[in-house]
Amino acid sequence: MEHRRAVGGAGDPRASELGRAVSQLRCELATYPAELSDRSVAEEELAALDAMMREGLPEVPRLRSSLLLIASSLGSVSALGSSVTAVRAAIDQFGDVSHQRDHTREH
Repeated sequence: MEHRRAVGGAGDPRASELGRAVSQLRCELATYPAELSDRSVAEEELAALDAMMREGLPEVPRLRSSLLLIASSLGSVSALGSSVTAVRAAIDQFGDVSHQRDHTREH
């Protein structure tokens, strides 16, 4: 199984955008008053994303796996929907670039 790594790192604007989106969602989730059965799953995955961004070079499949867990945990909470979407959009930027690089290598 191939593990694709995105460029990532402190100077990467995609990492900065993902970091901002994760931070925003973490803040909103922390202040969300209703009880959520999968809150801890979402909090753990957001913490994992935050750590990946600080370490640099995240694995795209791991980013996507975290996104799936977050979306399945929080996707039905309309008050958090725009922040979940922002995290998804930020993660999508990593996948698109890595896919383009793989495609470029084929030619």
